[in-house]
Amino acid sequence: MNLVELYHDAIISLGDDTGASDSLLHVHAGLAIMLIARLVTRKSLATPIPFLVVCLAELFNEVMDRLATGSWRPADTGLDVVNTLFWPFMLMIGLRIRRAREIERRKPDGEKPS
Repeated sequence: MNLVELYHDAIISLGDDTGASDSLLHVHAGLAIMLIARLVTRKSLATPIPFLVVCLAELFNEVMDRLATGSWRPADTGLDVVNTLFWPFMLMIGLRIRRAREIERRKPDGEKPS
């Protein structure tokens, strides 16, 4: 058995063993990978680094799916990408907005934003 088959079988088993839908597994995987990337890189979730790690992991997953199935399935791939990236992206954007507001509040009165 090669790496592609092992990976594909592990993903299928994860869905079967948990009873979770493929969409839900993508949502959880995106958030889990982002948090692990934050811990490993020590970069804030407000920076693009943890989000980019999620993007790379999702790209890897979709390439492995393509190799396992023998063809691209655009509808399935598109939904997988959206489910994996949506909440990590929203979290990053929300934290960036929060950080910008905190910086703005700390500025002395009368100082123009740069």
